Amino acid sequence: MNDFRFMNKRTSVFGSLFSVIRLRSSLILSFVFCLWSLFSFAQVTSSIDSTTIKIGEQITYKIQVETDSINLVVFPEGQTFTPLEMIESYPIDTIKNKDKFSLIKKYGLTQFDSGAYTIPRQKIIVGDNTFFTDSLKVVVNTIEVDTTKQGLYDIKPIIEVKKTGSNWWKYLIITLLILGCIAALLWWFIWRQKPLSEEEKIALLPPYDRAKLALKKLDESHYLKHEQLKDYYSELTLIIRKYLDEKVYDHALESTTDELVNKLRLLKDGNQIDLSADTIKNLESILRRADLVKFAKSAPDVALAELDRKTIDAEIDHVKEVLPEPTEEEKLLDEQYRKEQERKKQRKKVWLTVGISIFLLLITITGFSIKYGFNYVKDTIIGHESKALLEGEWITSQYGVPPITISTPIVLKRMPAPIPEEAKQQVDMTMFGYGSLLEGFHVYVITTKVKNLGENKIELEQIAEQSIKMIEQQGVENMLVKNEKFATPNGAEGLKVHGSGDFPTLIEGKKQKGEYTILLFNSGNIFQQIVITTEEDDVYADKIEERILNSIELKADEE
Repeated sequence: MNDFRFMNKRTSVFGSLFSVIRLRSSLILSFVFCLWSLFSFAQVTSSIDSTTIKIGEQITYKIQVETDSINLVVFPEGQTFTPLEMIESYPIDTIKNKDKFSLIKKYGLTQFDSGAYTIPRQKIIVGDNTFFTDSLKVVVNTIEVDTTKQGLYDIKPIIEVKKTGSNWWKYLIITLLILGCIAALLWWFIWRQKPLSEEEKIALLPPYDRAKLALKKLDESHYLKHEQLKDYYSELTLIIRKYLDEKVYDHALESTTDELVNKLRLLKDGNQIDLSADTIKNLESILRRADLVKFAKSAPDVALAELDRKTIDAEIDHVKEVLPEPTEEEKLLDEQYRKEQERKKQRKKVWLTVGISIFLLLITITGFSIKYGFNYVKDTIIGHESKALLEGEWITSQYGVPPITISTPIVLKRMPAPIPEEAKQQVDMTMFGYGSLLEGFHVYVITTKVKNLGENKIELEQIAEQSIKMIEQQGVENMLVKNEKFATPNGAEGLKVHGSGDFPTLIEGKKQKGEYTILLFNSGNIFQQIVITTEEDDVYADKIEERILNSIELKADEE
């Protein structure tokens, strides 16, 4: 049965007791417990096959649940039988009995120290209801040794055992191997000095040598043999134009025949290059004949074509002879140009490497996002405080007297209990905690002992009302409250008060949605409280809280 309400009721007994306790932080809340009856339609029984065993001998613990077929049954898992140790969990046997099912779950238990032990109550969930088995006693006897037949030996010395490390190094090796493979591929295809291709080797030759080599390849072609004069003259004029473009006139390739010839004459008349009139005339004649072949479908004799080839070869030599030697400034410019081209090539490699790396990174992030979710991947890369707490090394410890055993992501530190001097005569309080109400996540464990309580009785519901009131006094607004029964894994029963509200933040005047859980237990005049608050939109908060709640164990006061 759930009770949702805004709590504002005052209780005279507990309210007067704690009205003098002026808490200086929002982390101190009072204890709460609400009891009501649970109605069910299931039968749960437990038994053991023997109440007396020898050290190390196994007993079988059996839980039998008879319920409807529509109910989901959850049996205990893990080491919930302490002080006995579970060594095996057997599969569930199912027996159908008319319209009901009988589920039988068996566990193999043992103990390696002699003595009388009590198997604690076990929690079984049937549908929406929770049941607890009876506690069972087991006597573990020692094995008698006949010292007249069995020799006794000294205890062996203590030997140092190396601590078994985690598997983090395996993930590191896998990561390094993947990065190494990627780096090797990038080096092989991008950064490796590859052998120059034939085209690249030709491109590195001086213009004169390239022109001569091109003429040689033209001779090896079959254009004239098959009378492909158009292709032949196209190649021949391209050779001379490229040479002139690089050494004489840098627009020779795109110029028409008239434009090129006129430019050569201007350069000659301006004494910029000492070309002979015959050289210009021969070049003009061959270029015009090539235009007729390419555009007017003229068909000169093959012998004339061979003669034009020889003429071009000779004129390339003539041009080379009349070209002036490059000055030191021209050589420097050529060197700078070469270096700039090399830098461009290196920059291209860098950008290509960066592009491939980003692409692989995006592919990896996309793959992990599909498998684990984008927020998880984002929080893993960027970092998330709650995720780090959840996946870090947790600490299990006991706090207060009687002790509360609890596992937390960070060890809880003892904090001074803010009790006024005038109240210390009536109340003893110990407090351990981490975090703050303003910081989103915090957990506190508080034990309070009320002195001289006498025959007065403080109901846990009264404490719950006072607790909610004190939370509201710390600036939490619009609180929604829900009470329900709670039991620890070892069977201690208490009250769980939980809900949501608008919590204050470190920024004055700003609120954020938050959730809170208060567990309250009492035994006589001793009250124990566990407080957890989280941000509502924290996707890891539920798992942190669940893990904390599943670890809580209470022990009776040994005083």
